[in-house]
Amino acid sequence: MSPRQITVLGECVADAFTRPASTSNELALRVLPGGGPANTAVSLARLGTPARFLARLSGDVFGRLFRSRLETSGVDLSSAVTAAEPSTLAVAELDAQGQAAFSFHAQNTADWQWTAGELAQVDLSRTACVHTGSLALVREPGAAVVEEFLAAAAPHATISIDPNVRPLLVHPDVYRARLTHWCGLADVLRLSEDDLELLLPGTPPEKACDIWHAAGVRLVVITRGADGVLASLAGERVHVPAVSTSVVDTVGAGDSFTAGLLHHFGAQGLLGGRLAELRLDDVAEACRFAARVAALTCSVAGPNPPWASRLEQLAAADRA
Repeated sequence: MSPRQITVLGECVADAFTRPASTSNELALRVLPGGGPANTAVSLARLGTPARFLARLSGDVFGRLFRSRLETSGVDLSSAVTAAEPSTLAVAELDAQGQAAFSFHAQNTADWQWTAGELAQVDLSRTACVHTGSLALVREPGAAVVEEFLAAAAPHATISIDPNVRPLLVHPDVYRARLTHWCGLADVLRLSEDDLELLLPGTPPEKACDIWHAAGVRLVVITRGADGVLASLAGERVHVPAVSTSVVDTVGAGDSFTAGLLHHFGAQGLLGGRLAELRLDDVAEACRFAARVAALTCSVAGPNPPWASRLEQLAAADRA
């Protein structure tokens, strides 16, 4: 069965990674195209899912870099907006474990300026799932417009949200204030254990799942790094172990996991509604696949998710 289109809405971010310079008075940067929603769209397309990205792409040097990466990965940009504002920049510093700490340059950049008119032109008739999250849902003036777009899409498509909390840019209270509303819109809520601690400090993952189920979301998936994945389908739980890998860095791993999860659901024909036919075994299988995608992303530098051919090679090697 050919998967139906997944539409991703959100930001592109230029991730500038620090590295040693030729003199002590200089700072060298390696700039890679990133941003959580953009990474998810790229990963979906590389896995073989028809992926359309709703973005506001600047015409500056970073915007051209974003466009090139998305197009060469096979992402449909036919509904992207050409924006006059500059691109968003994040400067990342990696620790010894490959975890990135970011500082953002995002004031009045292109990603947050959505208007109702821009999104009203988007045709969702071929879309099985709409995925969004991260800063697009909390940065004004566009955040409210994005929420309205999700509400309009919900009767026709599965809705997936990844909060991807960025406390340096938006206080976690803003996410907390909106999260109940998002759970009422969403069918899938995917978040990290770091997000969980920011959203519901000190709350056990199982209790958090129950809180969000009560607010309306059917499937909650919490990624926990080396401790694997906790998935909760309307209160039924499954734990999936992490995939062992040699970690270069973790940038984009969560975004790749989300893409792997949605890709697998789509390939099984499970997207397009409220996930009423979804069973816990389906969730476990999708999480195992998504964990492999995330592990491969961690094994290379930056947000560089694998192509389907790489997963096929590894599957063939495992069978040999």
